[in-house]
Amino acid sequence: MSSPLDVKFVKTLYRLVVDNFLAVVAVSVAANLLQRTNPEEVLEHARAIRPVHGLLALLLAAAIAKLLRVRRPKDVYLVEYGCFRPKTCYRAPFATCLEHAHLMPYLVDEESVEFAIRLLERSGLGEETCVPEAYHYMPPDRSLKASRDETELVIFSAVDDVFARSGVKLEEIDVLIVNCSIFTPTPVFSDMVVNRYKLRCDVQNVNLSGMGCSAGLVSVGLAKNLLQVAPPGTNVLIVSTEILSSQYYVGTERAMLLPNCLFRMGAAAMILSNSPERARYKLRRVVRTVTAARDTDYKCVFQEEDENGNTGIRLSKDLAATAGHALKSNITAFGPLVLPLSEQVLVAVSILKRKLLSGRAKVKLYRPDFRTAFEHFCIHAGGRAVIDEVQHGLGPSPKHFT
Repeated sequence: MSSPLDVKFVKTLYRLVVDNFLAVVAVSVAANLLQRTNPEEVLEHARAIRPVHGLLALLLAAAIAKLLRVRRPKDVYLVEYGCFRPKTCYRAPFATCLEHAHLMPYLVDEESVEFAIRLLERSGLGEETCVPEAYHYMPPDRSLKASRDETELVIFSAVDDVFARSGVKLEEIDVLIVNCSIFTPTPVFSDMVVNRYKLRCDVQNVNLSGMGCSAGLVSVGLAKNLLQVAPPGTNVLIVSTEILSSQYYVGTERAMLLPNCLFRMGAAAMILSNSPERARYKLRRVVRTVTAARDTDYKCVFQEEDENGNTGIRLSKDLAATAGHALKSNITAFGPLVLPLSEQVLVAVSILKRKLLSGRAKVKLYRPDFRTAFEHFCIHAGGRAVIDEVQHGLGPSPKHFT
């Protein structure tokens, strides 16, 4: 019986050989050609080359290199990012949440209170999470003013932080993208940022709403597409947030009570550029998968009114399964782009075996080891069930996740 060390050695050797297959073949072919080649013949051919031929070869190589460089999309870089860091007065420890649950006038039955308490305890949230000031009132302040106050607090704090950390000047911002799913007042958030920081009059500003948990990724993808066709040195400011104050649900339907327990306040800002100067990271790929064509996926997070006319966000019980389906679709799309050849070969072999042995034997598809492509995974913290489903799909242990 082989030891774990032997198995690990064989896997490592396999990956080295397969991932460097082209290099191994090229070296072998070059060595074979050198063995068969007579040095005198090489020198004779070299003397026969005229200077004009060498010049033409250099010009052709330079033209090809220039053409490839022009046709290649510009690289996109992350210059810096900043976050809203709330004061301790916004903290919502479990004791406070439980006390408020008992005092809420709309939670008239003990069963609803116990459900909210169980949900909070199983959510995976810590004692340091924060909620807006409006949530600290009894009952919560759901006014437009409270939402605007929360908006200005979280967005301006994040933007101030990213400018302080990056050293980028306000006049250097060429594009502004702000996203917030539910709260979309007039003027929009992007105009609010332009007004606060007095950005240039020719700045291109975009405000995204209703995009849900994928809003941040959509904003990054939009910025990437703009930067790849923009002049060198273009800078994009992205601000991502979700405003909670006006969205507090005051009914008793359990599926609509979930956001009250799971969502917390926050905002993040980042500056992307197509210039490597001052950059911290390089954006390699953005792969977005849209599954809204499926009815279950479309309705898994749905804003509507309950039977008493209270507006809230309904989280479907199929949310975890929906996340798993979306993850599977996304892995299918971006796996071949990032996985090394050794992992792709194993996946292809398992698919081939499954097709050849269909009906005769049950063949389990090989789950690729994404640790060969990524050192760390930062996933959407939308709830414990979603995180567990993503971890189950990708495979690595919890220490690889943020």
